[in-house]
Amino acid sequence: MPHNPIRWFEIHVQDMDRAKKFYESVLQLKLEKLNAPAGEMWAFPMQKEQYGATGSLVRIDGVASGGNSVLIYFACDDCAIEAARVSEAGGRIEQDKMSINEYGFIVLAVDTEGNTFGLHSMPADAQAGAAC
Repeated sequence: MPHNPIRWFEIHVQDMDRAKKFYESVLQLKLEKLNAPAGEMWAFPMQKEQYGATGSLVRIDGVASGGNSVLIYFACDDCAIEAARVSEAGGRIEQDKMSINEYGFIVLAVDTEGNTFGLHSMPADAQAGAAC
């Protein structure tokens, strides 16, 4: 497979305004409105020339949020920084920053809609040589 297998993700929400505010606050970014054929969608920013996948928050009547059958990790320079914003934005931390050995560090958190998500960072010395 010559490309990354993940192309897109969707995080289902019940209260779009609350969910938008949460992710914009924690990740310090602005979501972009999509012209969705059904429901309401706000996408995470994307640079087509850069490595990685993007996705959106989506609200569709009758589709529940939560469930946590898929876990998405957001890239961070230091996941402890974004983790510090989670509680003040209305979410909660499930697992404080922990080492995953040579794969870096993770934090597990729960957003305002009940979705569990991860924050991931590499050690500073590994980032210096990264092409991301």
